[in-house]
Amino acid sequence: MKNVRFLLRNIRFFSALLLAGIIMCGWSCRQTTASQNTLPESLEDNFNFIVANDLGRNGYYDQKPIAEQMGGTAGKIGIEFVAAAGDVHHFEGVASVNDPLWNTNYEYIYSHPELMLDWYPVLGNHEYRGNTQAVLDYSGVSRRWDMPARYYAKSFEVGDSSTLKVVFIDTTPLIDKYHKESEESYRDVASQDMDAQIHWIDSVLNASNETWKIVIGHHPVYAQTPKDEEEREDLQERLDPLFRKYGVDMYIAGHIHNFQHIKKAGSNVDYVVNSSASLSRPVSEIEGTQFCSSEPGYSVVSVSDKDLNLYMIDKDGNVLYTVTRVK
Repeated sequence: MKNVRFLLRNIRFFSALLLAGIIMCGWSCRQTTASQNTLPESLEDNFNFIVANDLGRNGYYDQKPIAEQMGGTAGKIGIEFVAAAGDVHHFEGVASVNDPLWNTNYEYIYSHPELMLDWYPVLGNHEYRGNTQAVLDYSGVSRRWDMPARYYAKSFEVGDSSTLKVVFIDTTPLIDKYHKESEESYRDVASQDMDAQIHWIDSVLNASNETWKIVIGHHPVYAQTPKDEEEREDLQERLDPLFRKYGVDMYIAGHIHNFQHIKKAGSNVDYVVNSSASLSRPVSEIEGTQFCSSEPGYSVVSVSDKDLNLYMIDKDGNVLYTVTRVK
């Protein structure tokens, strides 16, 4: 009988392990092995920029080594700017342009010589927990911090015959939940005109005749995350129709602290979630997931006359995955 009980216990134990493995496989993300572990040398001839977000950890976790890796990448391929896609400051934003967090979250961390160029930021939800006007006003303090408005657009010459439009948007006021919580936690949201920004995005995209169109905001339109579904539902209602209508090539966001590439049926837009440049989180697949990874890191966007590539790069500088569009 002892042998029988022992056998039954082991059968139950290994069955539980098998079931757990099946469940974990169902929840896990396709960690696609990069066929190319480094950026191609040919990128030196392209128009390149880095995307980084969810930064502000006072240098802790992986923020400082990732910052150094970003500098090394910038020196290797040559970049035109850094797009800071929100949450440069965790957790309560900044109080003023003189807040010490500007040094411990930004200046002292991103001190690599190759990162001493233009940074184009957008506001994240954590900036809205503090003084958002101070984030804009910091443009008058730092030579490289270039934030002309809460939302703005820039056009660039690419290659011999192409152009690039990058539209930087302010997603927090486009989400209803932040307005509901504005008195308690997100005071600056209450004064923002959602309709005015949506009208502006519509008009800018409508008037754009650039070869390539990229929109950058903090919150994703599509993503796997335990965060409130209403965040994405609001943006799917308010932004996604404009992206599809005006032929946006790529929407790049952060907020979720992992890498995701999602393609939705009926849409030609590449929806990208850029991972945290400090502390990352687990991720799994949803409908439309082409790739996802829980690695922390940043992305490089490289544009030429013929193609647009976004390279997802981990904290060790390995290229995990590439999103490619061809004209």
